[in-house]
Amino acid sequence: MNKGLVIIPTYNEKENVALMIEAVFDLSMQFDLLIVDDGSPDGTAAIVKHMQSIWPDRLHILEREGKHGLGTAYIAGFQYGLDKGYEYMFEMDCDFSHDPKDLEKLYNACAKDGFDVAIGSRYVDGLVNVVNWPISRVMMSIFASLYVRFITGIPVSDTTAGFKCYRRHVLETIPFNKIKFVGYAFQIEMKFTAWKYGFKIKEIPIIFTDRSRGESKMTRGIFQEAVLGVLQMRIYSLFRKYLRVEA
Repeated sequence: MNKGLVIIPTYNEKENVALMIEAVFDLSMQFDLLIVDDGSPDGTAAIVKHMQSIWPDRLHILEREGKHGLGTAYIAGFQYGLDKGYEYMFEMDCDFSHDPKDLEKLYNACAKDGFDVAIGSRYVDGLVNVVNWPISRVMMSIFASLYVRFITGIPVSDTTAGFKCYRRHVLETIPFNKIKFVGYAFQIEMKFTAWKYGFKIKEIPIIFTDRSRGESKMTRGIFQEAVLGVLQMRIYSLFRKYLRVEA
C-alpha cells in the first residue's frame, strides 16, 4: 500500500474530478486518492466510482448524505487514512487551485526534511503567489492571515491555506472531537492545534490559481465566520492543555 493518501472533499465538481484524479495518478511519485463527496447532485460520485475500475487499489470514495462541511469531510478522510495505515495524509482542493505537482514538495518536507506538517503557502517569504484572484480577495485573504497571527501568535504566514501534508502521528495526537469548526475556519484551527501541540510546521511556496471550471464555495460570510471563530478558538485554548504522548 502507498504511504501517502490525498484527501479531496467534493461537492458538485463534475467538471474537475476526473481531470484531478488523472492528474494525481499521472505524477511520477505514487499517491493514493480518497474523494469525500457530500451528496453532490451533479453526479460527481458516479464519475469517481466509474474511474475506480481503472485504479481499483488506489482510488477510494466516501459518500456522505448532504453537506456537512469541509472540516467534517477532512476528519472523515483522516480517520479513513488512519484506519488504513497511511503515514502521510494530504488536504487538497478539487478545482486545480492547488497544483497536484506540488504534492511531492509537501511530501518531501515531511518525509525527508523531518517536519510534521507541511503547508502549501501563498504568502511565504513576503511574496504573494496568487493567480486570477481580484485584488479585493487577495487583500481579504492576506489580512485574514495577519489577523490570525496577531490573535493567536502562530508563526505561519498563510494561516488559511488548504493545501497541506500531515504526518500520521499529528493526526493521531489531535483529538478530532475537540475540533470545533466545520467551515473554512477548520483550516486555521488544525494549524493552530498542531502548533500548540509542538509539532514542527514548514511552509512551502506554491502558486495558487483560482478555479477555471465549476463554482467557488468561498463567500465573504465564510471569512466573517473565521474572524469570530479565531477569537473563540484563542479563548478556548487558554483553558486547555496540549500534552503529547510520545510513542
